[in-house]
Parts: sequence; C-alpha cells; structure tokens
Amino acid sequence: MSAPLVLTCGEPAGIGPELAVMAWDALRAECPFAWIGDPRHLPEGTPIARITRPAEAGAASGAGLPVLDLSFAAPARPGRPDPANAPGVLAAIDRAVELVRSGDASGIVTAPIHKQALIDGAGFAFPGHTEYLAHLAGGVPVVMMLASPALKVVPATIHIPLAEVPSALTPVLLRQVIEITAKGLRARFGIARPRLAVAGLNPHAGEGGKIGREEVDWIAPLLDEMRGEGIDLTGPHSADTLFHAEARARYDAAIAMYHDQALIPIKTLDFDRGVNVTLGLPFIRTSPDHGTAFDIAGRGIARPDSTIAALRLAQRMAEARA
Repeated sequence: MSAPLVLTCGEPAGIGPELAVMAWDALRAECPFAWIGDPRHLPEGTPIARITRPAEAGAASGAGLPVLDLSFAAPARPGRPDPANAPGVLAAIDRAVELVRSGDASGIVTAPIHKQALIDGAGFAFPGHTEYLAHLAGGVPVVMMLASPALKVVPATIHIPLAEVPSALTPVLLRQVIEITAKGLRARFGIARPRLAVAGLNPHAGEGGKIGREEVDWIAPLLDEMRGEGIDLTGPHSADTLFHAEARARYDAAIAMYHDQALIPIKTLDFDRGVNVTLGLPFIRTSPDHGTAFDIAGRGIARPDSTIAALRLAQRMAEARA
C-alpha cells in the first residue's frame, strides 16, 4: 500500500482551502490525504485533525481534515490575496516536495496559486507553479498533461502568445515533449506501449504545404524518425478531426502544438473533471485544472470535482507505480 498523498494549501484567499474540506468530506475513507497549510485559513467550523506526518492521515481522517500545520503571516480574506502570505504558500510547496521525495508521501496535489501575490510577497521568479516544482526537482524538463476520463492531451508550447508559437516550436522541443509524454504514460499510468497522436501546427496539418510548411519541412520527418526509434506515433493530424470520440479511441494521449489547441477540447469534453498532471518530475504531481477563482472564494459555491479528480488520479498513479 502506498503512502498517503499531500494536498498543498495554494493561495489562501482563493477557493483552495474550501475545496480541500469538500474533497476530504467526499474522500475521507477512499483516499485519505494530508493538507499542508494554516488551519486559520480553512472555512469556519471545519473539523481538523492535526497530524505530524502523512502516515497518520488515514487514522485521523474520520475525525477531521488531517492537517500538517504550517503557520502563515496573516489571516486570509476571501478574494483578497495578501502578499504577506506568499512565503507560506511557497513553504507549503517546499514541504510537500520534501515529503514526497523522502517517501513519506506518495504524491503531491497542488491547489491553485496566485503568481502576482508570490511576486509581490516573495520575489517569485518562475513562470508558474510547474516551473517552480521542476526547479525543486533539480531543473528537470517537464511537460503539462491535461487528463480526464475522456481525453489526455499535452500542449507542446504553453503560456506564450500565439504569434510566438511557430518560432518556439522546434524539433528539439517537440521531440522532448513526445519522449517525456511516452515515458510518463508508461511510468505513471502503466501503459506499456503508449499510442500518441500528434496534431499539426497549421489548419488541416498544412494541407501538403498549401497552408503552412512546418508539417512538410520538419514535423512529419521528425515523427517518421521517432517511429523508427520504436515510439507508437501517428500524425501530424488535422487538429479539427483529432478530438471526436472515434478518433480518441485510437490513441492514449494527443500532443497539441499550442495552449488552446489542447485545452479547448478537454475543457469542452469534461470541464469539471480535468486534471493537470506534470510529467517528467521524479515524483507524482497533479492539480485541479482551474485557478484561484477569487470572485467566488468564501461563498461555498465552488465545485470540488477537479480537486477530487486530481486526488483520485494521483492515488491511481501511485498505485500504478507501486
């Protein structure tokens, strides 16, 4: 049996703390986990069980949310992030990584953070959550997979302007994304020979060079080369025919070329249960596929579906590894 998971607090002024309580209430018997954060930031009246290590989470979960107590500088006001709490947010992530790397936790589920508050309060110098985790893991290359029961998809380029995608998308980058994805599906999902479908960059995958030449000039040759190395690949495909049900049955994950090409289909197919999975890390990390939602924080109307799905998927990944 694998060790329990840890769930970080994320931005305390967002919906992370209330979602942690909802997830505990739904999963206390099925998937016990330890929450890392300041109990003051949890909704008023939350039953908590203070613990000292994740191994105690299972026994404590029946009495309350198992909490690995971490003091923050300030209270939390829903919808109003306080930069004074930024060091605490990062300390929760740091502690989670320490626990999973020591084997005391089997995986990390991270609640959403607020980058500007981290910049203002802690001089945060990373593009985002994922890059910070990669830094803590030693600067390893990583990719972002969005996963749901309906679809697994990986964008080769992520948070950059669309105008910059053609220059950012290189043979070296695409090869790395494909290799990390294939390795991650084997190691984290137990798929012995992953089937990958690769989208084209241009409409209709360039239509033989009539609507862009990237597919003809280097994407198709790269995929041919990697097929020769034993990776099960198809493409480049026209992205507009890659995500219907019949097409999805033919692959285990799709590689998209840019952010919206990947995220529009998964959020259309399964908006509430999408999970962000970081592949390439030496430990399991998932997170809900949404942000801090300051506009509804503290109102009790946030939906916990994605957080619950992230915890369940992390547990399945830990079991597959074991």
